[in-house]
Amino acid sequence: MSRTDACLIFNPVAGQSNPEQDLAQIRGILEPEINLDIRFTTEDKGADEIAQEAIAQGATKIIASGGDGTLSTAAAALVGKDMPLGIISRGTANAFAAALELPNTIEAACQTILGGATRVVDAARCNNLPMVLLAGIGFEAETVKRADREAKNRFGIMAYVMAGLQELREMESFEAEIETEDKIITVTAAAVTVANAAPPTSILAQGPAGVVFDDGLIDVTIIAPVSRAGAIAASYHLLQTALNENAAQREDIGYLRAKRVIVRTNPPQRVVLDGELIGDTPIDVECVPGGLTIFVPQEAAPLSPIEKLEGLPGLKVESKPTPSFEE
Repeated sequence: MSRTDACLIFNPVAGQSNPEQDLAQIRGILEPEINLDIRFTTEDKGADEIAQEAIAQGATKIIASGGDGTLSTAAAALVGKDMPLGIISRGTANAFAAALELPNTIEAACQTILGGATRVVDAARCNNLPMVLLAGIGFEAETVKRADREAKNRFGIMAYVMAGLQELREMESFEAEIETEDKIITVTAAAVTVANAAPPTSILAQGPAGVVFDDGLIDVTIIAPVSRAGAIAASYHLLQTALNENAAQREDIGYLRAKRVIVRTNPPQRVVLDGELIGDTPIDVECVPGGLTIFVPQEAAPLSPIEKLEGLPGLKVESKPTPSFEE
């Protein structure tokens, strides 16, 4: 391992392009500058396990190439490790690159890695599992469950949109209790999304004006429409505000930022973590400030923390006497 500068973790079945051509292009750009130790993901061995092995064998950089699942699991293995991660997106949605404001073409991604500029961003832990993007409760989790591999292969990013519209027709509300350092919020919701970073296409995370991924806080968005028509209108509003980087202005959308949040629901709801179903609520999510180092093209300006809860149905907010958590 001592001869190589970086371990390239490559998913040979990601996306809809030709993986052999993709790998040849990556090698053509990177290998004149970097010695690559190329390792392939398999059904039995994921990017996290490969990354851990490479680190143990002396790798100084990890480069991950594949879809969002590959990129998220590789990043999860590096949380708290102070080792730079290069991202080369080749997936269906490329949400990971979009969330962290990284290029989504092989050429631009490789040039970003060669440029050597890095940025420290936040990560998080959800029920003690590493979280890079977001945890979705209710609607978001059901949508991911519907957008199966066959649909993604046939329809690409539209698989998520179609799954989402189908889910809207069957939307059911639940009671949610959201506990932060200084308050306990109870509300009737159709979806609660807890995000460290999220692309505009993850519309259910888009309450705030841009999910800030290096502010030491996690962003919580509460979607609480009272009808299916309201759910469609709220989703469209969130997509528009995400693309324009404005904060949501509807009464059935709430948001807040916190260092740590515990979400309990009645009845229990499915939870999806960085695109994978992990079980049911409750969830306990805590920010890991500066937990991940990534290669980036340029710096982006941070946004100020904001919050909006007024107008949500069944809303009750209790201040806690001393800002802390009941363990």
